[in-house]
Amino acid sequence: MSVPKEPMYFGQDLTPRYRRMTEDEYLALFKGAEPDQHAGEASPWYLYSQTAAHEIHDFDADARAIVMLRSPVDVMYSQHSQLVFNQREDLTDFAQALAAEDDRRAGRRLPADAIRPEALYYRHSVQFPDQVKRYLDVFGQEHVHFIVFDDLVADPRAVYRACLEFLGVDPTFEVDLSIYNPNKKPRSGTMQKLIFAPRGPMRRVFGRLRSVPVMHRLRDVLVSANSTKAQRQKMDPELRRQLTVEFAPMVSELGLLIGRDLSAWSAT
Repeated sequence: MSVPKEPMYFGQDLTPRYRRMTEDEYLALFKGAEPDQHAGEASPWYLYSQTAAHEIHDFDADARAIVMLRSPVDVMYSQHSQLVFNQREDLTDFAQALAAEDDRRAGRRLPADAIRPEALYYRHSVQFPDQVKRYLDVFGQEHVHFIVFDDLVADPRAVYRACLEFLGVDPTFEVDLSIYNPNKKPRSGTMQKLIFAPRGPMRRVFGRLRSVPVMHRLRDVLVSANSTKAQRQKMDPELRRQLTVEFAPMVSELGLLIGRDLSAWSAT
């Protein structure tokens, strides 16, 4: 697996966080792979991209895709929380951030540190049926593996084993399956901006060094030192109900596409 975990090489329609890698730089991320090993990476925004599926297939027609899906309401809320943590969302109230989406898609009311503006398009980013169809159309059912987040929570080992079997690698290989990224809040907003939203020369420097493993270990140390665990505030119940009703038709369509009963996501 690549370092960085999310190189974001594919998806020419996506806004690059720092700068887009060259093909040689991308291939260099996997130079340590042995001839009998699979190589992979984990860039979640490839699902949102309208071009990434075709780009990946053009790059390697034998590639396989693993797509994890979660209730769109929970995804939006979690995404907002992460952006607030990263100091890239200046509307800390979730309802206000949702209401600003139309303006933001028109280029207005964007935070100064919005490295990737499309991350702030909450409703637009969870149009999962259209996104899933793109990968099924390009790769075919046999080369796309779906994970439902609820299954991962209930039985992470079984979900992990199914992924290994889909990839055709050793399904007995053991890893640490403890929770890695619980909800947190920063101790210092200023420090958080330096880590996640560098500006000027620092942004260019980090863009060139992001493929160096030691830089990611250093960033992890800094993030950990500047973070404290925090219970995520529950979403306003009425807002959750409204969003659940709004997305129910889409959830039903998604369930049909992947052959799963997702009706629990639409329960109010």
